[in-house]
Amino acid sequence: MTVRTRFAPSPTGYLHIGGARTALYAWAFARRHGGKFILRIEDTDTERSTRESEAAILESLKWLGLEWDEGPFFQMQRLARYREVAEQLIAAGHAYRDYMPRQELDALRAAQSARGEKPRYDRAIGRKYRGEGPAPVRFMTPQEGTVGWNDLVKGLIEFPNAELDDLVLLRADGIPTYNFGVVVDDLDMAMTHVIRGDDHVNNTPRQIHIFRALGNRLPEFAHVPMILGADGERLSKRHGAVSVTHYRDEGFLPEALVNYLARLGWSHGDEEVFSMSQLVEWFDLAHVSRSPARFDAEKLAWLNHEHMKRAADARLAALLPARAGPPAERVVALLKERAATLKELAAQAEMFYADPGAQGAPAEAKAALAALARELETLAWERKALGAAVSSAAKANGLKMPQLAMPLRRILTGREQTPSIDAVLELLGRETVLARIAKALA
Repeated sequence: MTVRTRFAPSPTGYLHIGGARTALYAWAFARRHGGKFILRIEDTDTERSTRESEAAILESLKWLGLEWDEGPFFQMQRLARYREVAEQLIAAGHAYRDYMPRQELDALRAAQSARGEKPRYDRAIGRKYRGEGPAPVRFMTPQEGTVGWNDLVKGLIEFPNAELDDLVLLRADGIPTYNFGVVVDDLDMAMTHVIRGDDHVNNTPRQIHIFRALGNRLPEFAHVPMILGADGERLSKRHGAVSVTHYRDEGFLPEALVNYLARLGWSHGDEEVFSMSQLVEWFDLAHVSRSPARFDAEKLAWLNHEHMKRAADARLAALLPARAGPPAERVVALLKERAATLKELAAQAEMFYADPGAQGAPAEAKAALAALARELETLAWERKALGAAVSSAAKANGLKMPQLAMPLRRILTGREQTPSIDAVLELLGRETVLARIAKALA
């Protein structure tokens, strides 16, 4: 059996952290087992679905490296297929057209609520109505016994059938409801494993009944717990539940976000920092936690820092804005261990590209700066020699090293916090260094 998983977002907004983790788990499981990862766009919410959201979702998945093998498939392009399957269910006695007037259904539910009952469709009343033409198609849900499955994350889950009413499969306009469209698609696309958020647990018993009515084998289900904020509340924008592209724009590396999302509810021993290839090698559903995970922005920043330290200088340099000045790769090599994100790296790199303007030299350092400038005019321009020249100039003029290095940093970069002064000198180059010292001494 070839493993087939899917990710089926609704294009009503951006791809958020929870959706990205679901996609990642489905992708990693398929890759781990040499299977296929399918992308399906569930665009039946015609009022809220947009092309912009669809494009943002695809862009986010590609940036994360979650390439799909088939699709994207669009539900609104499959309406004829849903009608065909609905007719099959009607012919087999598993579904029926519902001609109960809307106002009658509303009145029924209001009366049930007034009695303290759970509002639900009453088949015995609904089947008394007759009509012709378009009408919603309802599934004839079994009312006796239980329905259950062995969830690959949560274990055995069961529901009493008496709690389930006759759900609508197809609306009068021919658009399928979520539970019906999902089942038809999963059957037609031969899904073997359905990996999704545990907010879908209550949908699964209804879907199982439809699968069985169609006489097909069930896929395996795995419902992963939701992600909470650090305060234990449902994850929201204030916790960092923003779009995947937001993290890209803030300077996070895709492999760092993938690493973080993978560990947000799954573990492989004590491994904290790992690559996508290692994730594929290790991923399983047995080690997905049954408890909700908590989003930690600081942990994500730490992981991004770790991945930046491991990234090739040339790759990081290519991700920074192009600037005239020292070679970007050398700047990256010097700074990347000091920055948590590409955005921070770019901000720090500015010290090598932006003119700090005239920076006055303190009186006690002027003689040492002048002596240093004279030596730098002919000195071999390499880091060790440059560091020795600064130390020698300070000592010869009765200064401690910081008394010369600190004003020199400000003169050269406009900043007090920089890498070691010899590295700064080497990267800026002789012409720039001498010009800025001369300006400070003028």
